Amino acid sequence: MADDTTASHRRDPIKSSVGSVAGQRRRQNAITVGKERRESLVRAKRLCRVGTNGDSVDPLDSEMIIDEEQPILEAQTSAAVEELKSAAAHQGKGAWQKRVSALRELRRLLSRSEFPPVDAALKAGAVPLLVQCLSFGSPDEQLLEAAWCLTNIAAGKPEETKALLPALPLLIAYLGEKSSAPVAEQCAWAIGNVAGEGEELRNVLLSQGALPPLARMMLPDKGSTVRTAAWALSNLIKGPNPKAANELIRVEGVLDAIIRHLRKADDELATEVAWVVVYLSALSNIATSMLVKSDVLQLLVERLATSNSLQLLIPVLRSLGNLIAGDSQTTHAIIAPGNEITGNIIEVLVKCLRSEHRVLKKEAAWVLSNIAAGSIEHKQLIYSSEAVPLLIRLLSTAPFDIRKEVAYVLGNLCVSPITPTEGDGKPSLILEHLVSLVVRGCLPGFIDLVSSVDTEAARVGLQFMELVLRGMPNGEGPKLVEKENGIEAMERFQFHENEDLRIMANSLVDKYFGEDYGLDD
Repeated sequence: MADDTTASHRRDPIKSSVGSVAGQRRRQNAITVGKERRESLVRAKRLCRVGTNGDSVDPLDSEMIIDEEQPILEAQTSAAVEELKSAAAHQGKGAWQKRVSALRELRRLLSRSEFPPVDAALKAGAVPLLVQCLSFGSPDEQLLEAAWCLTNIAAGKPEETKALLPALPLLIAYLGEKSSAPVAEQCAWAIGNVAGEGEELRNVLLSQGALPPLARMMLPDKGSTVRTAAWALSNLIKGPNPKAANELIRVEGVLDAIIRHLRKADDELATEVAWVVVYLSALSNIATSMLVKSDVLQLLVERLATSNSLQLLIPVLRSLGNLIAGDSQTTHAIIAPGNEITGNIIEVLVKCLRSEHRVLKKEAAWVLSNIAAGSIEHKQLIYSSEAVPLLIRLLSTAPFDIRKEVAYVLGNLCVSPITPTEGDGKPSLILEHLVSLVVRGCLPGFIDLVSSVDTEAARVGLQFMELVLRGMPNGEGPKLVEKENGIEAMERFQFHENEDLRIMANSLVDKYFGEDYGLDD
């Protein structure tokens, strides 16, 4: 179905080739952002040090394990599994107390080190015993300790995580409403770790029905439970297949819960919910449409305006960008002169451009590039805002990845969305914007991009140079480009392996710097 997946929704910016490259990034972001997000903020897998019932590891056990102690820890873990085998086989008086005691010792050992002795536990045969301890009718304390052990095993290496496959049906079963909240939450945590391993295990979980009960765990206002469920769901739906995102947004009550949590929750819970919105809006057109028609956009803007938590601001800003990069008709309806939310969106993006955090600057520029690729009114909104001086400064001073995003914004401000009437198909200019940006010193920044090894950045730089060469009044363009060493930058493409860039650069040199160039002087 056409509605089930996202397409390239970016409107044509400087040229259509740039539009197609930039437009694909919404979906690419969804596939790669998990790695970025978890490595820099919250690991894709979370080691459980404090149980969902409030129990925690003994402070003495939580001290760092030095390399010399690791073999001792592994030997203790193997012994603990043997003790659990004995306890599991015991059927007499006090049997469940023995099992709980053995489980607690194994859990304690699996929680001690930043790199738990998972391999030792698996080799000793822990998983079948833990599955046995999850059998229906077991007391909650036993279920909780077993799920906690499985949670930390799932936080291990890929092959260690896959060892949990026999436990998945029972872990999913305990997500249901008949389970106690601590047991359900601990099982959700284990499932989140499994889902964080990769697409293969996500597909297994989805095929076994993990999504609906996890989604229902998001519906109440129980902070810890909702937070864990949202984190597990963000791992479960992050694609690249959009089927899970489509399924999640259709679960009754989920959209209302997302809105409620974004409006009322503390930063920690709102962060996890915002990551769910990131993947929904990146992967599913159905979800994007439903989110845009709700209060989510306004709530995202409010969070950006009021929070200083980097962990929250990143997913909120990316969600906002995904929604704005969606259906162009929706964007036109939302971001329009006179709409209160329009001014608010520009204000929060300016706030992010001013931030000291590199990720926020880059994300804000990406969002602005989507807006700037829109209508004349959209371009005017940005051009007349406080964003432009910040963008011009960032173009010359920021790290390369930010400069590339900024170039999209500034370049898009200079071209009209109106279909060109000229035979060569080149975009129409917004001359006022072009002249102003060149006078304010942005041309050297674009020429620097032409000189880079990044072909996408070089393309944007060449396209802006074409605008300058063609559009600056009184034929000033060639002289300005020559003054900033633009000719040398283009000549490096004379024999370049990229045919598009080679043709683009050579044609500009031939047209504007041919044999007759400079004769009038």
